[in-house]
Amino acid sequence: MDESQAKRVLEGLIFVSSQPIALKRLQEVIQDADHQTLRRLVEALNGEYQESGRAFRIQDVAGGYQLVTLPEIAPWVKRLLQMPRESTLSKAALEALAIIAYRQPITKADIEVVRGVDAAATLETLLERQFIRVVGRKDSPGRPLLYGTTQEFLRHFGLKGLEALPPMSKGTAGALPGMDSAEASAPADVRPIIPPRPLEEPAVHEAQPTG
Repeated sequence: MDESQAKRVLEGLIFVSSQPIALKRLQEVIQDADHQTLRRLVEALNGEYQESGRAFRIQDVAGGYQLVTLPEIAPWVKRLLQMPRESTLSKAALEALAIIAYRQPITKADIEVVRGVDAAATLETLLERQFIRVVGRKDSPGRPLLYGTTQEFLRHFGLKGLEALPPMSKGTAGALPGMDSAEASAPADVRPIIPPRPLEEPAVHEAQPTG
């Protein structure tokens, strides 16, 4: 590769590395560039960052290169890091969310049939996190609420749309990005997987506002 491409690759490698990456390791990946060339490319990148007023530089840290923010940005970085982090979803919430994502629109009772446990608290958590919403009522006795996923669900899991969900196989409740096979396991009596149903299906009536 030419030096222009090598510089782009070098920048990408340093960017994605969570730890300082040694020059030797970089050279093993970018085999067309020797150590001297890599050092020159790092200097060139830092020059471009400075010229364009970027908030970061590539710095030699603990024997390797790492992207670091400038000292004058430190107060804002510190403020961000001290902010409360979003709590992670429990295994139960992930399982319920996967069921909703793949089988929506779906009722609370149907979720409980798949999981074998009460879903009230889990649904409340998912509603609070804005990962799901009420999309209507099922045209059946009692007209139970139907749940579906939201744009926040797509954003959180990095999905362009529901069509980007990983393929499902029989015997699993669904696997969201980031879930391992254990988290995706369903009870032995789980029904065969069916594809998501469109929200516009005739059996669905939009929920009417209350109060």
